[in-house]
Amino acid sequence: MRILVTGFEPFGNDSINASGEVVHRLPSSIGAHQITTAILPVAFASSGPTLEQLITEHRPEAVICLGEAGGRDAITPESQGVNMDDARIPDNDSDQPRNSPIDPAAPDVRPATIDPNAVVQTLIRQGFNAAVSDDAGRFVCNHIAFTAYGSGVPALFIHVPAVRPEGAQALVGAETDGSTTQSSWSFDQLADALKTALAGL
Repeated sequence: MRILVTGFEPFGNDSINASGEVVHRLPSSIGAHQITTAILPVAFASSGPTLEQLITEHRPEAVICLGEAGGRDAITPESQGVNMDDARIPDNDSDQPRNSPIDPAAPDVRPATIDPNAVVQTLIRQGFNAAVSDDAGRFVCNHIAFTAYGSGVPALFIHVPAVRPEGAQALVGAETDGSTTQSSWSFDQLADALKTALAGL
């Protein structure tokens, strides 16, 4: 299977985005799966078109989009994307939409098109902390989840904890949650978990 896996560039004053660090650690193949990776901008206007272009270019059979959540210490696949941009802070292009539909012609909610429960069970069986989430926030992560779930390709958005190098605290990354927390994960552990999830698809 051809799988496209995306992460995000660093956001705001942070120099690292955990989702991007995980993507950089993925191999080009996992079992019989061919893995293509890419980094998306943390920008409402350009992130969706960038993802759509990647899908057109690489013609994946599945899409896994990663983002970081500053207040979580579990890997959390998102069960849905909501048709709403509502940014409490500006994106990397200084854009800050408030209560703005992503696509006025689309439904209010799009469900994940890869079963998040199955992915969570795969991770838990291998000893990883994981849980299904039904709230991807209203920042660029949700924007990409909503876009991916309407792409026509089986897709799942997965939030990973906002891991930072030892001793560092995420400055942002809490667009979904109320505050950042020091994660117990390492980048390599997150990458191992994602390899496990991808192998199970």
